[in-house]
Amino acid sequence: MVRDIRIADYDYPLPDSLIARHPCEPRDACRLLVRHHDGTVAHHGFRELPGLLPDNALMVCNNTRVINARIKMRKPTGAEIEIFCLEPCLPRDYAQAFAATGHCSWVCLVGNVKRWKEGALDKELEMPDGSRITLHAVLAGTEPGGARRIDFSWEPAHATFATVIERAGYIPIPPYLCRDSELSDTVDYQTVYSKTEGSVAAPTAGLHFTPSVLDAVRERGIGICELTLHVGAGTFQPVKSDVIGEHPMHTETVSVTLPLLDAIIDARSGHRPVTAVGTTSVRTLESLPYLGRMVMENPGIPPSRLHVEQWDPYGTPCFDTDEALRALRDYIEQGGHAALTASTAIMIAPGFRWRVVDGMVTNFHQPQSTLLLLVASFLQRTGRPDEWRDIYTQAAEAGYRFLSYGDAMLLL
Repeated sequence: MVRDIRIADYDYPLPDSLIARHPCEPRDACRLLVRHHDGTVAHHGFRELPGLLPDNALMVCNNTRVINARIKMRKPTGAEIEIFCLEPCLPRDYAQAFAATGHCSWVCLVGNVKRWKEGALDKELEMPDGSRITLHAVLAGTEPGGARRIDFSWEPAHATFATVIERAGYIPIPPYLCRDSELSDTVDYQTVYSKTEGSVAAPTAGLHFTPSVLDAVRERGIGICELTLHVGAGTFQPVKSDVIGEHPMHTETVSVTLPLLDAIIDARSGHRPVTAVGTTSVRTLESLPYLGRMVMENPGIPPSRLHVEQWDPYGTPCFDTDEALRALRDYIEQGGHAALTASTAIMIAPGFRWRVVDGMVTNFHQPQSTLLLLVASFLQRTGRPDEWRDIYTQAAEAGYRFLSYGDAMLLL
């Protein structure tokens, strides 16, 4: 049973010397390990990726943009309080939250919260035009998992929250980098195609792409489509239970457009492989058939109720993937929406039935992580259950750089 998988079986030695603290310069100068369809492994540079992708493939990227989610504020006593914005709650829609003027509320993690029992925290901000804004933060309630609801307000109120947080906060680089954010991270920790604000962590497989690599992909006749999954802090949440069945997966907001669904449906009908850039793109793409099945069973369901639960893929009766994708496409079109916004907490682990993704570009992930389970599941489709371990061992012995700023893999 999938839920009985022991996370200890997905451990491996990761010496500190293999953890990349900064990216390669330029970013496409990193290395690329390629695992071919027949299980053979080859070593390349990332700039060679366009020529290594399957002919007529469709490549799907996550266009989310990392926000300056960490805000440091001080009490009048001098105590420093750090507010880590996770997701908006009033308004709940990301676009509306960033466009809000005067006030909005977010679910946040709060550092040193024991020193902040009540009262407002204030922070003076200097805007790019030289004007000044005062940001106020007030504790407004407790959320699950130890998070807090924070009410933000600012004056003058004409500025958007997107402008305010850009000046008030800083990029939240992963904790395992064991360093403070640097000015270079404001560029390095964004993909070159990032555009939709909302993530608190980057879709790191996309960090290796440059405009020239993307142009070379297009020149090969490979289509490039985008989706949005706003990466939450839960992506770094360690699996603390012995078996994965006791680990609660985090929920993340996803957004897909009609052109993306049309491209996926067309690729599948033409037997053209779908290659996902990053595990966030994988999680979104593999959630789509289950969202489609929901609208097939309940055509009137509102988008706000479209959510893939952690174990839905393992208890759902058999259904046709293409039929579900077409149903989801029709649901969006009939609703008159330019895009569908839903959510997913999907768990992809060995035993998962893959429905959409045929290949992926990804990084080397942390030991005993849900992302490593996803990679192991993908490799298990055509290889051995423990093939992931052989690949990671080869990469370590060859000196590959691991984690967010590290090197990449192409798995086919």
